[in-house]
Amino acid sequence: MSIFRKLKDRLFRSSDKIGEGLDALVQDGAVQEGADHADAGDACQGQTEGAAGGEEQQPAAAATGLPQAEAISPKHAPDAPERAAPVDIAPPVPVSPAAEVVPALVPVVPQAAAEPAKPGLLGRLFGRGEAAEPRRVLDDQMLESLEELLIQTDLGVDTAVRVTANIAEGRFGRKVSTRELKEALAGEVARIMTPVAKPLPLYAKKPQVVLVVGVNGSGKTTTIGKLASQFRAAGKTVVIAAGDTFRAAAVEQLKVWGERAGVPVLTAPEGSDPASLAFDALGRAQEEGADLLMIDTAGRLQNRQDLMEELAKIVRVLKKKDPTAPHNTLLVLDATTGQNAITQVDIFRKIADVSGLVMTKLDGTAKGGVLVALADKFGLPIHAIGVGEQIDDLSPFDPDDFARALVGLEK
Repeated sequence: MSIFRKLKDRLFRSSDKIGEGLDALVQDGAVQEGADHADAGDACQGQTEGAAGGEEQQPAAAATGLPQAEAISPKHAPDAPERAAPVDIAPPVPVSPAAEVVPALVPVVPQAAAEPAKPGLLGRLFGRGEAAEPRRVLDDQMLESLEELLIQTDLGVDTAVRVTANIAEGRFGRKVSTRELKEALAGEVARIMTPVAKPLPLYAKKPQVVLVVGVNGSGKTTTIGKLASQFRAAGKTVVIAAGDTFRAAAVEQLKVWGERAGVPVLTAPEGSDPASLAFDALGRAQEEGADLLMIDTAGRLQNRQDLMEELAKIVRVLKKKDPTAPHNTLLVLDATTGQNAITQVDIFRKIADVSGLVMTKLDGTAKGGVLVALADKFGLPIHAIGVGEQIDDLSPFDPDDFARALVGLEK
């Protein structure tokens, strides 16, 4: 399953909320217009039927005063062509653009196939002959509703205002359909996200130290395990340091991932100094010539000053052994926290000099729009996103796929 299909299937809450909201925006304004047309059509049709039923229609000749033509008897009528027997036409077989066309599989449509009946005059006038896509004039009221929808899906006030203004440019006063509105919104989201969609950089420096930080329950431990497994599969040698020494479950979880990926996990007694473990792990990684050292840290609430100071201590200790370490500081964010993620980024940047983001749990929230707000406000690289618990559910961030999945569009 492609990452887009996973995004489309698993971003269901965000996609449903935004997609249904956009549908409602267009349809709410288009219903009255459609009803007016329908009423007008019924009125015109009623008048026509009333005229026909009120008096007997006269032949055209009598009305014009011209002599009435003799009726053509059946025996003088020209021979009617024989009606062809009905032909069963198989439905076309869908062929992908990239696929090779096999002549034997392409159905041949007979030339004598009858064309579909055209709608009547009233049907053409009032759109009854075909199901027209609902459209609504993009006016101030619609833009205000769009802005409120984007704020509710956690794009944030500033980002929602800018996105709405950009959508209005060149479209204000015109009728737009739901798909056109979704396409416009997806384009604006992709424009914001494209500059920050960057994979985790790999350096020639060995070992490359990757410090992973975040609050409790954000998915740091799982993210480390998935990244280590992917780097190992790419031929890199990886060492993991279980720096969350205060939580035995986190250490055990990392051990499971380490065994699964074939990566050693360095641990320390419960409650020991995590900075000391980080220092020792860096020394061992240097001795073994490992490509990467990934250091887990305890989940820290951004309002706990003591825990944030402990994180700063880990950074200072690492620099004693390697002045350039850590080379990457990944902040793992839980998408379900919504706008609180913005506060987390702001504080962690000051303490640990965050270099990139990983967003998890996008499959379980209607707040996926916060990732757009983060990109717009901070411009930090987004290395990966998580949409599930399996090893391949942590994927590189693709801005176009994310944008289209977020608004509920097919690729």
